[in-house]
Amino acid sequence: MAFALKASASSAALGHPQRRDAAGAAAVTVPTRSMVRAVAAATSGASIDPAVAMSTPGRFVVRAPRVPSLAHVPVADRPALSVAQTLSKIKEQGKTAFIPYITAGDPDLETTAEALRLLKACGADVIELGMPFSDPYADGPVIQASAARALAGRTTIDAVLSMLKEVTPELSCPVVLFSYLGPIVRRGAAKFMAAAKEAGVKGLIVPDLPYAETCEFRNEAVRNGLELVLLTAPTTPAERTKEIAEASQGFVYLVSVNGVTGPRANVDPRVKDRLKEIKQVTDKAVAVGFGISTPEHVRQIAGWGADAVIIGSAMVKQLGEAASPREGLKKLEEYARSLKDALP
Repeated sequence: MAFALKASASSAALGHPQRRDAAGAAAVTVPTRSMVRAVAAATSGASIDPAVAMSTPGRFVVRAPRVPSLAHVPVADRPALSVAQTLSKIKEQGKTAFIPYITAGDPDLETTAEALRLLKACGADVIELGMPFSDPYADGPVIQASAARALAGRTTIDAVLSMLKEVTPELSCPVVLFSYLGPIVRRGAAKFMAAAKEAGVKGLIVPDLPYAETCEFRNEAVRNGLELVLLTAPTTPAERTKEIAEASQGFVYLVSVNGVTGPRANVDPRVKDRLKEIKQVTDKAVAVGFGISTPEHVRQIAGWGADAVIIGSAMVKQLGEAASPREGLKKLEEYARSLKDALP
């Protein structure tokens, strides 16, 4: 299977003044109110280049050999349920959902397509796919490096969505896109979400979208049948947590640490209490992510009452840092199965 990877002209970097993030944790760099207004402007027909890339091109790279296509799984008998429906069904069965994360285009989009099929075969209930971005400041070194490799390979929004349009009909689990706000603003919210819907995407996570600015953005997501997942952190005030839980769609994303993504030796014990607090104000599924990397972590968080566990950096490491795409897929399968087996 081959995908045409488009290169585009470089675009000016977005300015990011300091604001507090959506979860109310430490100050981070996020887009201004005027930039978020640009999202709404796109819904009224503003003309924005649809082939914009997600970083400045111009780097020369040597590509890894392509992986021979693995046998494709049969096309799903029926369309994937929504994210909320999927997690509700698993919750009713007394189980904890497995949500793996990988970066689109690392090491290449053909391998990403095979990895999506593989993760579903390994028991993924929802799959989170990261759009590579040149300034992934909520992510730690592993995902930053993964995004850099994908961008060096000329991965673009168009190429990612084209790949998903081909692969999602084969998946019975929903796919959620994880994208920073910058690429969406440059494309325009209406165009981005319409294209995501056409590609079979079910949900969207935008980690740097300020909570106070989510209303118009969420309305555009609803118009396109996408569930906008919001994040909360250990330090988020109780009242704000309640607001986030009410507004979040698909599930509530509980960030387990203060800081960036990446494996930790232990899970923050505050997560247990935070899960209880969130579940007191919502009956939506609550998924825990950031810093989770071992079967022991997964069992511990499931035992605390999480409805889903999200594994990102450790998953990305298996695939992106292997000696070859084929080896990466093998390591990804072994690792994914070990985590799935650890869940009740």
